[in-house]
Amino acid sequence: MNDDLDTGIEPTAPVWAVFGDLMSVLLGAFVLVLVGAIGLQLELSARLEQEMVQRQEETQRRISLEQALARPLAEGSVTLVDGRIGISGSVLFALNSAQLQDEGRQVLQSLVAPLTDYLQSHDQILMISGFTDDQQVLEGNRKFDDNWDLSAQRALMVTRALIEAGIPSSSVFAAAFGEQQPVASNANEEGRARNRRVEISPVPSMSAVAAQPGAPAAQPNYE
Repeated sequence: MNDDLDTGIEPTAPVWAVFGDLMSVLLGAFVLVLVGAIGLQLELSARLEQEMVQRQEETQRRISLEQALARPLAEGSVTLVDGRIGISGSVLFALNSAQLQDEGRQVLQSLVAPLTDYLQSHDQILMISGFTDDQQVLEGNRKFDDNWDLSAQRALMVTRALIEAGIPSSSVFAAAFGEQQPVASNANEEGRARNRRVEISPVPSMSAVAAQPGAPAAQPNYE
């Protein structure tokens, strides 16, 4: 009789076995979360360390640049703000002109030696940037189409002057910004005079950029 009643009834799994499986799943999930958190922490620590090294290197470069330009800075012929060497447009050029004045050429020549020394100890090149105020080029001046053209010609003129004075041509290039990125208000002549300027900015060379972690691989040259 009892044998008949027991026929067809499946034995149930012990509760402790089900509980053990559940704990195993939870433990595995916890381990995965822990490993992910540790990996993220290590990545953040590495990024923070890299940023600190980059900031220290940038600070050292600025100190080196200040030391190299100590004399021109003391004479007041140039300014140095955030690593950018500024030269007033009125020192370099007459109004609406891209012809270097004698005073401007002398200032540029005084920068060649310290800039050369700086470039020899840093893997950087010089970006020569031309800027104007927001006033339109005089209608009677047929040499320039607009402020973009004027700023470009001035940047090129300074670039060529530095190369002629001894800066390697591979270590310098020109850029034009026109009336963009003013450093003062264009509402008055004082502000406009400050905006008419040329800046010399050391920037990383292509080899330095390629050496940075995460930089894209150089593309093959099929020419």
